[in-house]
Amino acid sequence: MNNNGYSEKVKRGYLNEDFHFFNLKDQKKSEFEYHYHDFNKIIIFISGEVTYIIEGKSYNLKPWDILLVGRNDLHLPIISETATYERMILWLNPVFLEEHNKNNCNLLSCFQLATERKFNLIRTNKTDINYLKQNLVDLEGAIQDKSFGSDILKNALFLQFMVKINRLFLGMDLNKNNADITYDPRIGDILSYINLNLDADLSIDILSNKFYLNKYYLMHLFKKETGYTLYSYIQKKRAIRASDLIKSGMQAGEVCALCGFGDYSTFVRTFKKEFTLSPKQYDKSNK
Repeated sequence: MNNNGYSEKVKRGYLNEDFHFFNLKDQKKSEFEYHYHDFNKIIIFISGEVTYIIEGKSYNLKPWDILLVGRNDLHLPIISETATYERMILWLNPVFLEEHNKNNCNLLSCFQLATERKFNLIRTNKTDINYLKQNLVDLEGAIQDKSFGSDILKNALFLQFMVKINRLFLGMDLNKNNADITYDPRIGDILSYINLNLDADLSIDILSNKFYLNKYYLMHLFKKETGYTLYSYIQKKRAIRASDLIKSGMQAGEVCALCGFGDYSTFVRTFKKEFTLSPKQYDKSNK
């Protein structure tokens, strides 16, 4: 798919297929805002000068680094205009992967662990790179092929790739120092607390007292590290959580309380700002 097609899909954020494969190369600077997807994403960095920010942690990428971006992770690439930016991207439908889990082998483990560990990077060695290159070449060929069994072969190659990615991530040494990863651990702890307590009081006074930071310094530091004001980040995450609960069949009134909104009108206003639909309209459209 060309870059224009990819950019349009990013804006719309949809994935109707089991997975989607993009092979992209460009030199002009692509303008992205912080964004998220309702599915998991893998980025295989080939060349360029790119720093990728995922939930407040910055990764200065090297060729054949792999990033695991979980569903609803807020992320942003910072791209230099001086070098050609080449990457492969896979969008993954979690339902498709869940259908192929067998014998306690969960193909979504890498994403779940990335969230728990707050660590999204796989740094590959030469052997890994050669294996992955061949796998991805075969996968791209199978996607373009329309002959007998092409869909079966395509899915088999994709599942093979996912097994390898999980093995690589499970074998990562997280204690190894990496100068290409920068973040403020205080903000990392605050982000974790927010995402685990969206139903609670997350006022600036509560958070500043809990994490022993001056509230004005906390607001400044949070914006610097994440690109969001503290309030806008919390409201966005609450809206995303609300959308998941609505899709699961929960009523809007119950969702409002479970996501920590002070009142129903604030809930509706925040939700509509994020999804352009009211909670009830969103529920109806998903049904």
